[in-house]
Amino acid sequence: MRILIMGGSRFNGYHLVRELVHGGHEVTVLNRGATPVSFPVHVRRLYADRTDHARLREVLGKEEYDCIHDVSAYTLDDVQSMVEIFEGRTGHYIFASSTAVYAASRILPITEESPVELGPRQQDYGRNKITCERYLMGVWRQRRFPVSIARFSMVLGPRNRHPDREQKMWVRLLRGREILIPGDGTTLGMVGHVEDQARAMRLMMQNPKTFGQIYNVTGKDYFTDDAYVDTLAEIAGVEARKVFVPGPIMDEYAADAVIDAGRLGLRPGEDCSLSNGRPFIQRLAPHIHGWKAPVIFSTKKLQDDLSFEQLYTFKSGEVQTYEWFEREGLADKLEFDFSAEDALLAVLKGQ
Repeated sequence: MRILIMGGSRFNGYHLVRELVHGGHEVTVLNRGATPVSFPVHVRRLYADRTDHARLREVLGKEEYDCIHDVSAYTLDDVQSMVEIFEGRTGHYIFASSTAVYAASRILPITEESPVELGPRQQDYGRNKITCERYLMGVWRQRRFPVSIARFSMVLGPRNRHPDREQKMWVRLLRGREILIPGDGTTLGMVGHVEDQARAMRLMMQNPKTFGQIYNVTGKDYFTDDAYVDTLAEIAGVEARKVFVPGPIMDEYAADAVIDAGRLGLRPGEDCSLSNGRPFIQRLAPHIHGWKAPVIFSTKKLQDDLSFEQLYTFKSGEVQTYEWFEREGLADKLEFDFSAEDALLAVLKGQ
């Protein structure tokens, strides 16, 4: 097939390019060219800022593709411009959305039919993804523009551009820091592997079963916070110095798994690094689900429609990711400001 990937240079898109090239497809990538990247041979490159509609139409106005994977659309304007350009000139448009759209739920696992969050808990990122989804489902129903939506959960793998996730935890572990774990460490979470995600996107292409459908795309395992830390420590060959943060302290200082630096007396401006202002243990949309709610997604629909099975377990995916982390020397290159964590540890030790 002739495939267009919008984005493609960073993490999710880069692995999708490799998956499709390996599958024998003819791949074109469009982005701004701002991220240095080495693509497989024969990948065709186009350059445009997608927010510049005149330039986008100039570059894409005569193009036709069997399938378009849009992994860089974040606003309604982004997807509307693609529909306007490609209606009648593509066999399939696959939009990368996010499980950050979902509302908090006590019924698990969260399925594609579960409610979304549009209230005050939602952030602009999730709200914009919901708006994009609703527009695309509308053009499918009204005009049969061939749309599928893939809701990605948190993703791990080589080239992960989010250092505040497993990379941050490995830096803590390798530097012998005390590891904060919310509550008793039994909260459940899950992540997916970037290569499994790319394979799911490939299987969706031009499959009529997927037209007008939404799919959760994530891993097959779920794990407790305690097991998350132990697994990453085992992979790194160190012992975790775990400190469990009692529930009342979490509620007071980190209700959404993000430490409230102001409550700990840190001055404004001290809390603007890669570490402060982020969940101190990996969480999916903690601003919606809170620090202690299990967040588990179902991929049964993807399995039923496409016979999809994840190739990576949580541990095997983390092993592969750590090998990349070591090759890149990230333990020495990454720097984080742990002042908020240190302040919370001081509160715990002062009890």
